[in-house]
Amino acid sequence: MSLRIAIVGAGAIGGYLGVKLALAGHDITFIARGANLLAIAEHGMKLQLDDGSELHARDVKACDIANASTYDYVLVTLKSHQVAAVAADIAALCHENSCIVTMQNGLPWWYFHQLPGEYNGKQLSTLDPQGQLWSLLKPERIIGAAVYPAAELIAPGVVRLIEGNRFTLGEPGGEKTERVTQLAQAMIGAGFKTPVSNDIRAELWVKLWGNLSFNPVSALTHATLEDIASFAPSRELVSLMMQEAQAVAERTGIQFKISIDKRIAGAQAVGAHKTSMLQDIEQGKALELDALLGSVIELGDIVGLPTPTLKTVHQLCLLLQQSVLRSGHGLSLN
Repeated sequence: MSLRIAIVGAGAIGGYLGVKLALAGHDITFIARGANLLAIAEHGMKLQLDDGSELHARDVKACDIANASTYDYVLVTLKSHQVAAVAADIAALCHENSCIVTMQNGLPWWYFHQLPGEYNGKQLSTLDPQGQLWSLLKPERIIGAAVYPAAELIAPGVVRLIEGNRFTLGEPGGEKTERVTQLAQAMIGAGFKTPVSNDIRAELWVKLWGNLSFNPVSALTHATLEDIASFAPSRELVSLMMQEAQAVAERTGIQFKISIDKRIAGAQAVGAHKTSMLQDIEQGKALELDALLGSVIELGDIVGLPTPTLKTVHQLCLLLQQSVLRSGHGLSLN
């Protein structure tokens, strides 16, 4: 069965998904802008695989968000802080039964939707200060996704896969619905590992655990994952940040299936890798601070747990971001 799928944000992850889904026979529209839009509209999207081979999806559509149609699934692969600006446009891509698949790092804006317990229905103002994501995108449309691959957009219309092919999907309420199963089957048919989780928040937390600690520390220090994990003072700092985050998550009912030491070892095994937040500093871009740190600090306030280490690192990163954005150029030690 061919699905009509829009990909909002035809960058690294969006391009990777779109090429493989299109080649598996699905009706793909890339929603992009600028040189990337022109390249995809003219030549399709190319994907350079990690083994050196190349896939080319020629039979895809590309348009800007204002000229798009409606779709069965809308995959949102923008960074978290970019979504609010186009929330109304994303809503316009939806018909009555459309699903929006959130593929951002960090806590999702819908975190409290169908969350068992006393916090059900609360909203995270850090991620959705005006409540517009909740009202426009509608939490009942959402399928959550934990994104594990690494890829980069190396030229307009050309994505290079670094590694990985796993995307975990899950309904906020944990059910295995027809809509999430149908999307998972489509992705499996396109060559991805796509389990459906009955606890997507726990999946998101395991990834976030590393991102909320290693990313900001790397941005501040310009160190790689391997450097941070193998240097005792920074390893201790990362561990403290993870401890605070774990306590907050567990207060909302999350269970962690691995230890902090094992999670740090997993990051260390990646090697001399620059985190996305360090790359953003080097390129002079805004950081994903709200999704990775600000929202966790707010969650701590909601559940009544202090997060002093997270707050300190967050405040330092806010100052660093201000300095870099004010300078008008990136900051690199190379």
